Amino acid sequence: MYKITSILLLSILTISCTNIEQSSEKNQKIKQLQLELDSLKKLNVEKSNTMKGQIATFLTFQKEDAEEAMNFYIELFDNSKIENIKRWGTEGPGKEGTIMHATFSLNGKLYMCSDSPAIHDWGFTPAVSNYVECEDENQLEELYEKLSENGQVMMPLNNYGFSQKFGFVQDKFGISWQLNLQ
Repeated sequence: MYKITSILLLSILTISCTNIEQSSEKNQKIKQLQLELDSLKKLNVEKSNTMKGQIATFLTFQKEDAEEAMNFYIELFDNSKIENIKRWGTEGPGKEGTIMHATFSLNGKLYMCSDSPAIHDWGFTPAVSNYVECEDENQLEELYEKLSENGQVMMPLNNYGFSQKFGFVQDKFGISWQLNLQ
């Protein structure tokens, strides 16, 4: 009887210790998940705080082509991506599925855009343009070719005395680009 009681007591202790170890492992996993969640929350707050003071170029499209333009630009420039898109729904004044508000980055610079449901008397102007300092002549010529296609050349690629090569174009969406090679 003493032997059975000892074996039974030893078994209970073993099971208890195993449960304690499993419980401890679960607690560790829960703590790890909580740390990850806290870290993500902190990142989200930091990102929104960073955005509050940042200046971004906002492009107002009036032909329901904001998404097409945004995707076109992202394909042209390295280190570029769509950050966020909010679309017009059935309840909004804009055409369903078009861009209510989007944020994207071109080579790390923040841009915003929308498809304006209201048609304004103004559009894009070459007086405000995107200036791109190109890394080499190949990049300059490629950007010039793609951005000027179905657009307008305002200054063809040439040496105008202030750099090796420069071009000024307005793309098919009406956005102006100064392309430079030092």
